[in-house]
Amino acid sequence: MKKILIATAVAASFASIAHAQSSVTLYGTLDTSITYTSNVNGGHQWAVGSGSTDENRFGLRGVEDLGGGLKTIFTLEEGFDTNNGAQASQGKMFSRQSFVGLSSQFGTVTLGRQYDAMQHFVSPLSATGSWGGANFAHYGNLDHLDKNSQDAASNSIKFASANYSGFSFGGTYSFSNSSQFANNRAYSVGAGYENAGLRVGAGYAQQNNPNATSGGAYNNLDLNNIGLTGVSFRQRQFGAGATYAFGPALFGIVWTQARLDNVTGGTGSVHTNNYEANATYNLTPALGLGIAYTYSNGAAEDAHFHANQVGLKGDYSLSKRTDVYVQGTYQETSAPAGSTINAVIDNGSATGVSSTHRQGVASVGLRHRF
Repeated sequence: MKKILIATAVAASFASIAHAQSSVTLYGTLDTSITYTSNVNGGHQWAVGSGSTDENRFGLRGVEDLGGGLKTIFTLEEGFDTNNGAQASQGKMFSRQSFVGLSSQFGTVTLGRQYDAMQHFVSPLSATGSWGGANFAHYGNLDHLDKNSQDAASNSIKFASANYSGFSFGGTYSFSNSSQFANNRAYSVGAGYENAGLRVGAGYAQQNNPNATSGGAYNNLDLNNIGLTGVSFRQRQFGAGATYAFGPALFGIVWTQARLDNVTGGTGSVHTNNYEANATYNLTPALGLGIAYTYSNGAAEDAHFHANQVGLKGDYSLSKRTDVYVQGTYQETSAPAGSTINAVIDNGSATGVSSTHRQGVASVGLRHRF
């Protein structure tokens, strides 16, 4: 009888140890606002917005300690609309992220649907990728820095290095899962450095024939934001940026370039350069202000255009998890006589291209994180 009791106690102790070494965390964000948008189909729009700053989401994040510094990690994350409960992406249960992998002292290797190196290293340095959300995205979000737009890559292998005295690097390769190996595949590389209040990042990403196949790396890039529907092209993004924090202030600069070659369903080629300066300042521990200015220039075939965008935001924390905010963004474009390049504030891809060369978006919202 004693042997049975001892064996039971030992088994229970091992079970508790195994349980202590594994964890699964439920997390998410609820963000709802009243949003005004100008020049939508020739008029103005008032709407209950969903995810003006952060896309509404819920997710599961897990880790299991395998011993010797090796861990299994996974993330499953889906976006949704708080106004009607609909999934952000029809046909996918976890459209934002869904991956599993291994983590060690050297870094992590993960497989599944994930963000690329531009989104990993450059996006957090921009207003749209940190505190501003979709309304602060660069022209048309062609550089994919706004991660609220479901621009993760499927079928991806991703490596993210450990932190070596502030330096880190990584990359992704996303398979087409097609007999035409290069059709709808993607890859990216990037690196970053952090030291005290300084943070620097750079990245490159390329997609070959995105949206061409339903099972490939991409099938939902933000082409409709600028009126494009074609698939037979190559899309590339380059970018670099830096932020510096001291006291209650943070300043940042970001440059990105997006190139779309041989586009069908629109102009033959499109390229844009975006130059952003952003800043935040905490007036009190609860009240923060943010501002971002972006100048964009580019060309659609022979039509060169310019865009100026400025965004402002005020945020007040009611608790560690809940805050209220007010924000506004204004964009104006210009192009040669005879060319039409309308404004397009990403706005969660909710309204599409402005009906004129001007557009403004303003939101008052409530956000809760859990």
